[in-house]
Amino acid sequence: MPTSTTTRRQTRTTDESREVMIAAFWDFSSNRNLLKDSERLFQIKAGFSAHLFQAFRMTFDLQERSLETLLNASISTLKRRGREQKPLNSVASERLDRIAAVCHMAEEVFESREAAARWMSKPNKALGEGTPVMLCETEIGAKQVRRVLRALRWGGAA
Repeated sequence: MPTSTTTRRQTRTTDESREVMIAAFWDFSSNRNLLKDSERLFQIKAGFSAHLFQAFRMTFDLQERSLETLLNASISTLKRRGREQKPLNSVASERLDRIAAVCHMAEEVFESREAAARWMSKPNKALGEGTPVMLCETEIGAKQVRRVLRALRWGGAA
């Protein structure tokens, strides 16, 4: 039977791993703006690391069904790609790129990764009660989210 010290140590390690994964997603998000479109396109076609989907999932505490919808891939496929160290396909990679770019904009508006993650995860009246992260499934949805973020940045109505 594990001791309470062992349990606390395991919990701390799990929490630290989670924090590292979340930081990895936000670092990925921040770096999208530093690339030229041609570089982003090259990376999308090559496919992002399958481990990135786990970091994304942790950042927004997404359920499996939401993750499948956003990345247009089953959880079993995503996990298998991670185990086999195969990159995500171009569809999932393009969606992650789009979401990351919008998240970076949210981080700039809210001046905090935590605040941006909360805002991206909650239903928003200006977006028809949709959650911003889920709207980023499509470019049109992401455009709506960017419109609201611009309005928030400049203090105007969304």
